Amino acid sequence: MAANNNTPNALEKEQIFGMAEKEMEYRVELFNKLTHTCFAKCVEKRYKESELNMGENSCIDRCVSKYWQVTNLVGQLLGSGRPPM
Repeated sequence: MAANNNTPNALEKEQIFGMAEKEMEYRVELFNKLTHTCFAKCVEKRYKESELNMGENSCIDRCVSKYWQVTNLVGQLLGSGRPPM
């Protein structure tokens, strides 16, 4: 019976795991930047209420949308296919 050459060896598995780990770190950093940027821009520094008001919700919604559009556009311009950090 012939060995199946389609299964990754230990080195390939380690490389795949390393790439997945880097991708996860990238996504967490991107999420943290987006959260910090939009929160700083849209939420008042002095909290008056326990919930976001309508204006803050709208601002955050627009901020996140624009952030993703710009991030994706820059990623396409750089030719990487994924947004830059």
